Amino acid sequence: MRGRLHLGIALDCAGDALFSADRAVELALIAERAGIDFVSLDDGFDPAPDRPDALLVMARLAPATTSIGLVATVTTTHTEPFHVSKNVASLDLVSGGRAGWRVAVSTSEEATRRFGRKGVQSLVELYAEAGDAIEVVSRLWDSWEDDAVIRDRPTGRYLDRAKVHYIDFEGSFFSVRGPSITPRSPQGQPLVFIDARDEPSRALASRRADIVLVDQPEPFARAAAVLVKRPIVSGDAAALVDELRGADIDGFLIEPDSTETFEWFATEVAPLVRTADMPVGATLRDRFGLERPANRYAS
Repeated sequence: MRGRLHLGIALDCAGDALFSADRAVELALIAERAGIDFVSLDDGFDPAPDRPDALLVMARLAPATTSIGLVATVTTTHTEPFHVSKNVASLDLVSGGRAGWRVAVSTSEEATRRFGRKGVQSLVELYAEAGDAIEVVSRLWDSWEDDAVIRDRPTGRYLDRAKVHYIDFEGSFFSVRGPSITPRSPQGQPLVFIDARDEPSRALASRRADIVLVDQPEPFARAAAVLVKRPIVSGDAAALVDELRGADIDGFLIEPDSTETFEWFATEVAPLVRTADMPVGATLRDRFGLERPANRYAS
């Protein structure tokens, strides 16, 4: 293991009760008290009963929690990166620097017909487009310098226009001038999570992921951490503790099979894994030992 063991836990594996806003808050608070680094919530464009918008759920959790990371899946297919940038940065602002973006693509023919903007794309094209989207989003996150907002009441100036920048991106899939309409957020660059499940996604994760999610351990040199997705059911807490603490990897994204298993893991397993390994720092970047990046457009 390269450092402290990182733990995330998936909210969308916690059963139908999740989709009460109050219950979602309860689960996030349970995970937060256990010292878990982040909760995640999946999302997509195919209709599913009782599935909420991941970013909206995380926005609901932000003021109710104080330290746990909030990682929302946002799909790049059929989506404008300008809106992704604004929405993830807004989550980072309202949470005080705890937002993460789990990048996803849509392979659904039905979703393609519903949007009606383009035909079905290959995985290679989808992840190439996702790479362009990540580049646009990251540039937009930097398009306001940290001190661009001045709020000078005597002169009526809200911001210093010299510190708000056009990004002038021209790529194969997007042409975006910018700047963003959202100030630079507490993390500067919220963390980018990518599932590496096939060759195109692995290639993208190698280039652009801060955190890589995998089914089995494999190296990604650029990533700050590689987390193994670990489905669990309630059972022998001591055995699971031994497995997690003995793993020679960066950490896990725990995927419970039910609400009950979610609570079991957070109350009986995670505190034992974390006894001498509690996280420090205010932001999600802090939890992964990452410094706040400099703004690429600052003088």
